[in-house]
Amino acid sequence: MFFNNPSLYYSNDKSAKSKCFFSFALSHARPFSASSQSLLISVILPTYNRASRLKRAVRSIQEQTLPPRELIVIDDGSTDNTAAIVSGLAENSPFPIKLIRRKNSGAAAARNRGICAARFPYLCFLDSDDWWLPHKLERQFAAMRQHSQFPVSHTREIWYRRGVRVNQKKKHDPPHGDIFLPSLRMCMVGMSTIMVKREIFARFGLFDEQLPCCEDYDLWLRIGAKEQFLLIPEQLICKDGGREDQLSSQYRMGMDMYRIQALEKLLANSHLTDTQRGMAMEELARKCTIYGKGCLKHGRIREGERYLSLPLQVRRSLADSCAENDYINTSIKP
Repeated sequence: MFFNNPSLYYSNDKSAKSKCFFSFALSHARPFSASSQSLLISVILPTYNRASRLKRAVRSIQEQTLPPRELIVIDDGSTDNTAAIVSGLAENSPFPIKLIRRKNSGAAAARNRGICAARFPYLCFLDSDDWWLPHKLERQFAAMRQHSQFPVSHTREIWYRRGVRVNQKKKHDPPHGDIFLPSLRMCMVGMSTIMVKREIFARFGLFDEQLPCCEDYDLWLRIGAKEQFLLIPEQLICKDGGREDQLSSQYRMGMDMYRIQALEKLLANSHLTDTQRGMAMEELARKCTIYGKGCLKHGRIREGERYLSLPLQVRRSLADSCAENDYINTSIKP
């Protein structure tokens, strides 16, 4: 029985949303020894009804030349044999595997639950249909220790479509350093390529659980507005796309709607520079025009008109906010 597997820690999370307080989680993280590199890394793997692909993903972690200290699998309400697969993979695993089962709440909530459960200062994420090459953690961790000014790093990817390797277009080339501008149009940082210092979530917040997709686009922009990203220029992860169970397929007709939502929130809540605000506003207008015209073309008149008018509303809101701040600053001068 998997409850008796000493390598598998089991938790049944009945909450629909992540309820952790991150400052508490940080202050209660398990201490680590700097002399043991593998003690520094937690891996978070969310999954939903992908038992047939989960084994490949977990084995790619177990075959790392630098193993992590723990793997946290978040079962987001699967109805297949995911738990049994994880139990079998935990046997003779070179590191502990913690399985957290919860009601289906989406990828963002699952990742957030994993972040809150993680005990170590470097976090990596792996989607359950992706897999890592054996040197991924070793190469990436060494680069982050060498370039410690970067709180986040990512790598290049190898892409497959329905099992056939495909070439990436130039527009998909991942950026190094300032990722903000190239990331406005589309998400340029692969979720399964990331290694991030844990404290970054205390500074910038967790994944937005209100977004059913594009939650990575939203978070990387929030972080990228203030921090630079280290690119490890090697293909260290494999992605297999083109399937109907993927969020990019399920929401492909409406992904820009969620990117627009993320940009609107970014403009309203973030302390952007004037240049960043101008670039974000320009991209918001571009996306709203494309999406709004698409709505009109398909007979969704009210929705189309709302998106076509949204950039002007955001500009007015920003102008009002700036005017209010100027008034406050003027009023408090001695």
